[in-house]
Amino acid sequence: MIAHHIRSSAVGATAALALLTGTAKAEVEIEYWQYFFDARVAAMEQLIENFETANPDITVKMTHFPYADYRTKVAAAIPAGEGPDVVQLFYGWLNDYVAANLIQPLPNDSFPPDMIAGEFFPMVSAMREGDNYWALPTAVRSLALFYNERLFEEAGIAGPPATLDEMIEIAKKLTKTDAAGNITQVGITAGMTAQDHHWFREVLVRQFGGEPYLDDYKTVNYNSDAGVKAAEFYVGLANEHEVTSFGFMDEPQAAFKAGRAGMHIDGSFRIGSLNKTRGLKWGVAELPANADGMKSNYSSYWVNAITTKAEGEKYDAAVKFMQYVTSDEAMQIWLDVVGELPAKPSVGLTEANANDEVFGPFIRGLAYANTTKFANESAQRQFLIDMVERIDLEGQSAADSVAAAAEAEQKLLDEYYN
Repeated sequence: MIAHHIRSSAVGATAALALLTGTAKAEVEIEYWQYFFDARVAAMEQLIENFETANPDITVKMTHFPYADYRTKVAAAIPAGEGPDVVQLFYGWLNDYVAANLIQPLPNDSFPPDMIAGEFFPMVSAMREGDNYWALPTAVRSLALFYNERLFEEAGIAGPPATLDEMIEIAKKLTKTDAAGNITQVGITAGMTAQDHHWFREVLVRQFGGEPYLDDYKTVNYNSDAGVKAAEFYVGLANEHEVTSFGFMDEPQAAFKAGRAGMHIDGSFRIGSLNKTRGLKWGVAELPANADGMKSNYSSYWVNAITTKAEGEKYDAAVKFMQYVTSDEAMQIWLDVVGELPAKPSVGLTEANANDEVFGPFIRGLAYANTTKFANESAQRQFLIDMVERIDLEGQSAADSVAAAAEAEQKLLDEYYN
């Protein structure tokens, strides 16, 4: 647990006089909570310092917890009148936080809905209900294709693939097997446990001509020709083209970090850990398009919201803090320190950021990204994990397995929304 305080150790003569004459503002302390991730903590410490310098009458105390404990701590603290005045939450948790009365909508006078709609990337609209936004992000995430430059050079490959067909052909050149035919190096990683369930829903299903959901993500729609083709393509990477293996080195990102995978689809949040991986020489490209050049992407984000604990002067201070952490300045700092993408085109699409060799592919992908509104992300991911296993291990047809996944997911959605 870390608390961040900037306080004066003594009150000078001028300040003392101001106190006597009633011209000094009383200091207000608010609490900010987020889950622990070292780069996020470092970025927030910098934002808090900047904010307190500009608002000397407000002190922000930051507290963080391990990710596994975070939601439990928040859910227990706020109803007891304790804990954060401003809280960080995953966008997919919004409905739960609203239903549990943990957060309150942002005030329209400080956060005009039309202004937000015009200034933020479109996926932020998931935070809007009627005339109010409940929360806003400092940064957003998208997917891109990481590739091992050393393995590309060894295989004589000039650059990353532009299309799905090119991706398969390049993956074939990068795949290696031992004398017994076991894969020792995959051309591309695969695993619905990582980011591939997002790639399947919001990218592949769309690239094969479908729409993964209808009715604002309340109706499953990938039980279609497009969904079946997307599943056949995905499982075919292992079973038909033999350029990958499900479960290879347990985790897709581990295989890529170990230099045992030529390509890997992951989120922009992976940049920091890859930068710390010794001996790994890697590049980034936008996700491959389909044969017709159609691109798609998935975007997710963490948001900040004002809790129902914040009242009176703490509420006013929380509003000011929210305005700062969603400002252009804060977004650029977050990009520089954390590596997550600005939530506003005014920051993300500057020439320097959009053309950055690392951040650029992710930022450009935001222009055609979609954000899945999850009822229960872990359960909805598991349906796709099971779908792949039925096809890969049990030999079930893609059509039957996709239908079973869609039926199970629709049941979950119906129970959740009804």
